[in-house]
Amino acid sequence: MRFAPHTDEDVQAMLAACGLSSLDDLFAHIPSNLTLDGELAIPEGLSEMELVADLRRLAGRNRHLDDLVSFAGGGAYDHYVPAVVWALAGRSELYTSYTPYQPELSQGVLQALFEYQSMICELTGLEVSNASLYDGPTALVEAVHMATGATGRSRVLVSETLDHRYLETLATYGAGEHFSVETIPVKSGVTGMTAIGEDVAAVVVQHPNFFGNLDRPREVFEAARAAGARAIQVFDPLSLGILAPPGELGADIAVAEGQMLGNHLSYGGPYLGIIAARGQDLRRMPGRIVGETTDVDGTRGFVLTLQAREQHIRREKATSNICTNQTLMAVAATVYLGWLGPHGLEELGRQCMAKARYAAERISDLTAAELMWPRAEFFKEFTVRVDRPGVVQASLLDAGFLVGPMVGEDGLLVSVTERRTREEIDRLVKAFGEALS
Repeated sequence: MRFAPHTDEDVQAMLAACGLSSLDDLFAHIPSNLTLDGELAIPEGLSEMELVADLRRLAGRNRHLDDLVSFAGGGAYDHYVPAVVWALAGRSELYTSYTPYQPELSQGVLQALFEYQSMICELTGLEVSNASLYDGPTALVEAVHMATGATGRSRVLVSETLDHRYLETLATYGAGEHFSVETIPVKSGVTGMTAIGEDVAAVVVQHPNFFGNLDRPREVFEAARAAGARAIQVFDPLSLGILAPPGELGADIAVAEGQMLGNHLSYGGPYLGIIAARGQDLRRMPGRIVGETTDVDGTRGFVLTLQAREQHIRREKATSNICTNQTLMAVAATVYLGWLGPHGLEELGRQCMAKARYAAERISDLTAAELMWPRAEFFKEFTVRVDRPGVVQASLLDAGFLVGPMVGEDGLLVSVTERRTREEIDRLVKAFGEALS
């Protein structure tokens, strides 16, 4: 009972107030088949030295990404993280910052977030961005909330080319938020066209899509606007050095996962949710927005302006029930984008595309492999059709290559970032051939 906050006298006093004599009486309403008879099978405690040794033994069973060559994609990517990112984002002034409620004490992190918002707006070609969200899937949920609130409608059309994790997250929220999610079928690896009724709140397209292909957002978004629905694009931030921004393609709201902006893979998190929109939806933007102002002496400064979350206003009037954000990841993204710059962003995009095309050509030359959609254009990842993709994936892992995820029953996603060299691609192709044989 070392860590229990209540003494025996405290427990007896609380039981007496409830008219009970023992803890067994307190839980008497629970069926006996659901209660534990006896003590928990918890082993004896360890000394610190023994515990550290045991944890090191367990950690040694993991394979580290540095021991593999990553060609894995599907939403989490092995892009290069420059040393300057965490040298700056890891400074105590930023690393320990949380919610900057007191602007007079938080000018540094507020300015960093203001720059982050400005960069996201410039990247997307849209007019407003917030100070970040949890991750890509929840950013999409917030975008749909904005759309249903703006249109008063409840149907949401989502392309089947969307990452299934986004789709599942959206469907989960929809069950409680009372909007319905329907899918638009895939046609030749991109979004097929479908009728968009006047009861549709939003149409969601991922570009580049989950299969790696460049989709057809402009065409789909034109149909969405004609029906009075919001057009929502899920995008890859690092594609925008060479691809048209969402605003130019007709998106009303754009969302993304920001992991590739200076954040390590880190076993799945923490990640960064990006959202941007047109000015018409400014008041529906979730979370909070940092604004620029001047103080009483006319000095430039930064403050939290719009804070439309349930922590700040009455719950029923909140635009979002997410009560925090990813400030540290947003700061890292700001440093990364500043380090990269416009020309660096373009060069990175060109390298990804060129290396991915080289890899696709080499792999498709193998006898037992082919591109699932040979006519489709792609950015940095593509889908290969093979027999028994799970077996092939496991064989490649044994050879030191992380590839995937699997797509359907006969597809394997291959991602090629700027980190991959020609020599690594050639070794992957050789291992692919051996795995297929």
